[in-house]
Amino acid sequence: MDRDLCQGHAACQGEAPQLFEVSKRGELTILDERPPDEARAAADAAVKYCPTHALSIHEDPTPEDPNPEDPQ
Repeated sequence: MDRDLCQGHAACQGEAPQLFEVSKRGELTILDERPPDEARAAADAAVKYCPTHALSIHEDPTPEDPNPEDPQ
């Protein structure tokens, strides 16, 4: 989450209330930074519908590919 971009619209909370909570003051709290696979569709929707594009998903490297950005 990019706190500089987040304006507290709560679209993420609407799409994935199990993952995001926005206070009355518009402050976002991520409730689960490593959600289960079952929550992936909701997380994707939260990212897609964030009006300020403050959210993104970063994948953990798989054990077979510990450093995907380092081509050997």
